[in-house]
Amino acid sequence: MKRARTIQINAIDAVGEVRQPHTAVMNFIEGACVVTEEELQANSITPHHVTKFYREQITSSGHYEHLKYIVEPSLAELESTGSLDTSGEHDNTVVPGLQHKYQQTGLLLVTDRCASYCRYCFRKRIIGRDSDEIAPDFARVAQYIGGHPEMTNVLLSGGDPFMLSTAKLDKILDHLLPIPHLESVRFGTKMVAFEPKRFEDAALPALFRRIREAGKTAVIVTHFDHIGEISVAAERNIRSLCAHEVQFLNQSVLLAKVNDDPEILGATFAKCHQIGVRPYYLFQGRPVKGASHFQVPLRYGLEIARGVNRRLSGIQKTFKYIMSHYTGKIEILDIGADGRLYMRYHQNKSPEKIGKIFSRPHVEGACWLDDLPDG
Repeated sequence: MKRARTIQINAIDAVGEVRQPHTAVMNFIEGACVVTEEELQANSITPHHVTKFYREQITSSGHYEHLKYIVEPSLAELESTGSLDTSGEHDNTVVPGLQHKYQQTGLLLVTDRCASYCRYCFRKRIIGRDSDEIAPDFARVAQYIGGHPEMTNVLLSGGDPFMLSTAKLDKILDHLLPIPHLESVRFGTKMVAFEPKRFEDAALPALFRRIREAGKTAVIVTHFDHIGEISVAAERNIRSLCAHEVQFLNQSVLLAKVNDDPEILGATFAKCHQIGVRPYYLFQGRPVKGASHFQVPLRYGLEIARGVNRRLSGIQKTFKYIMSHYTGKIEILDIGADGRLYMRYHQNKSPEKIGKIFSRPHVEGACWLDDLPDG
């Protein structure tokens, strides 16, 4: 059994006495290991937290050997370098809890809670931490949005907005729905995979009807990374909400050892399309501290994306292979015969850059834009 190296970091208390570090036994995929509290904090290791439903779903799916990496801690997290804000969320926060990075979109952090903790989470800096990045004042949020008519849609995120009660979501909508230039309200969630029973709440249809009657579109952005996450209960609840005119999109993250296989992703996207969920983004894994070991090289990612498209019909090919970079959402296009990686800005803070194709010299093993040299 491979064991983690226990870092003995002695803490000094207020009176100058050395305290022995607090240690605990933590169950990793590779085995149970002794770790210190300081080691976990230094490497931004989140606790192991998973719903009973999801644990049973991945165990019975026939894909457990892939899916276990999504929620079970790995020793690789202790040596996984990176940062905790890979997309510049702090820099684009305009009022507490609201980000305005792209002209038409507001990103609203409504909770720091999730039903289960994804090991690759790019917001692990806030999840389960009583974060001060969560919106404390929705009236102030609405005031900002109301003063920015270019903002036509708002995305409720976190954490997972469906960790909040339907009554709480209704109160948030009290502030958003009167804004005339908002055309759609999105909810980013992995709850459909983690706890689909949440969507059986009898009060939810009325919430989505409120959005529709306000003249706006209700959109749920699901987060299925693997076909083994799409349970019978998830499909049933998605179909039920589609009948209430809720639109569904899906985003997936390309994850080493989980879904870095065109057969798996092709089947996932085909299943999404079948149940009324449009494949939307395939995200390149981000260089997140404690999670960058999930990244796959860009060349391999392109091969996978091409392999997925070869397995899908024309109407199923609705996803874009995207790098959500500090500078914007970058569509990854191809490596040319000249050895350069060609990309296009799908979104950017500067509207004139959107749609512009640019390139950088490709470096074998590169996983992120910052791994590529200018020139």
